[in-house]
Amino acid sequence: MVSIKGPSDSAYDGGVFNLELFLPDDYPMTAPKVRFTTKLYHPNVDKLGRICLDILKDKWSPALQIRTVLLSIQALLSAPNPDDPLDHEVASHWKQNEQEALEKGTFWNKKKHFMFCYLLNFAKF
Repeated sequence: MVSIKGPSDSAYDGGVFNLELFLPDDYPMTAPKVRFTTKLYHPNVDKLGRICLDILKDKWSPALQIRTVLLSIQALLSAPNPDDPLDHEVASHWKQNEQEALEKGTFWNKKKHFMFCYLLNFAKF
């Protein structure tokens, strides 16, 4: 399990997102398998947390490091690509009304953060 922070000045600012990272036996010759375990509203992430990112597929190079993969995932959060989606419904929303889609992404992020803080405070009793 790995966590990344949501990029500032994005719908995911202030969020912490958990990722499952699996290194295959033939790593680094084969790309790592990475998926979000934190639910988020993003056109390049499907409901199972799988990520559409070229360096995790055909653009993988053994010279790439895990750090580079995580930074690329953060960059994807900053710059969603609705033209290469995994979640077509979210991508359609993004194309029709980007501002509304960004607000929905922000809402999901804030809702998740609120629930986490609520559970932390509840655990104190």
